[in-house]
Amino acid sequence: MLDQKLIRENPTSVEKNLSLRGKVYRISEIHELTIKKKNIDIEIASLQSKSKRLSKLIGQEISKSKNYDSQELISLKKKGNEFRIKISELEEKKRILDKEVDDEICKLPNFPSNDAPIGKDENDNVQVKTWGDPLTEDDLKSHWQIGENLNLFDSINSTKISKSRFITLIGNGARLERALINFMLDMHSKNGYLELMPPALVNSESLKGSGQLPKFSNESFKCSNDDLWLSPTAEVPLTAFHKNEIIDSKQLPLKYVAYSPCFRREAGSYGRDTKGLIRLHQFNKVELYWFCDPSKSTEAHEKITSDAESILKKLNLPYRLVDICTGDLGFSSSRTFDLEVWLPSSKCYREISSCSNCLDFQARRSSIRTKIDKKNTYLHTLNGSGLAIGRTMAAILENGQLKDGSVRIPDALVPYFGSNLLKTA
Repeated sequence: MLDQKLIRENPTSVEKNLSLRGKVYRISEIHELTIKKKNIDIEIASLQSKSKRLSKLIGQEISKSKNYDSQELISLKKKGNEFRIKISELEEKKRILDKEVDDEICKLPNFPSNDAPIGKDENDNVQVKTWGDPLTEDDLKSHWQIGENLNLFDSINSTKISKSRFITLIGNGARLERALINFMLDMHSKNGYLELMPPALVNSESLKGSGQLPKFSNESFKCSNDDLWLSPTAEVPLTAFHKNEIIDSKQLPLKYVAYSPCFRREAGSYGRDTKGLIRLHQFNKVELYWFCDPSKSTEAHEKITSDAESILKKLNLPYRLVDICTGDLGFSSSRTFDLEVWLPSSKCYREISSCSNCLDFQARRSSIRTKIDKKNTYLHTLNGSGLAIGRTMAAILENGQLKDGSVRIPDALVPYFGSNLLKTA
């Protein structure tokens, strides 16, 4: 959430910063609402001050006259009652206005970082570096062809259970998924992350706190009888884990890693990646999350990205690092680095992790603070996939495929999978 004071005092600056996203934002209505709210706050404070002075006068009058029915005392009490009624009326107006202001500001995205490349869309993203040697042979099989040949997963029978875009992992497919989850959790835990396993169902306030609501309500699955949603990413419950807290600065940074199933409607993506493991309604992911001192989030962003990269390097999967331009940034992010893994069958890189610095945007929405110089200050939050499991499996199948139809398992994964080769029974 953007700073309400900044919107009230410098709306032109807010519009200018938001326009870097490649879209025109007019905030005149929100600006007027914030001014109304400030004026009501001033009026309430003034009346409360007058009411306090009046209460003192009433006390003095009682002590002086010892007459509870004096005309002066009756007049003062009447005036005090008028103050209380007026304050109550204004507080109700303020309550309604607070919600209206909050609802409108929650629709505004985060400011892009000054360090993010300026651009309109994904075509303006900047490749920072590549790692590894991409497999570029012709006639390579896609991961879904390999998966079908090795009987690793079944999408057709899964429609009997659910509907399209869900998948059932079978035998070695389920075993490989489990191996990847355990491998990633162990690697990140050794790197100083505390493992959490949060609930898969989250309430609306949690989604709002991380920036998923109200903008992405059509992307998530909601339970019909409860204020609960299937979590689209562990970023949501991890943000909410410290909601409404003041965290001791000595504990910072807090670094969490969490495995979770993720659920997304993928609205508008039909026709794209409908086969295989790339774009499913349900998928598994290992998420990295930081709460850190605001002065150290730029350094933390580089570190969380490096930690996600380390998994790709351990698995010997070629990838590239991309600096996301201002027009392609996610709603809550100020700056994002994407890691894109090489998929030989399509001869292109595909996103496998987004590592984002959200500054105080999520912390402000979720009221997560620390004390700096004895003053309550919003923390900075960072998140990154470390990694998306299904896409990692797809990359292993395609990059490790052999002429005889089997798949070479990366050395680092062998202790978890139990074999260095994936082949038909």
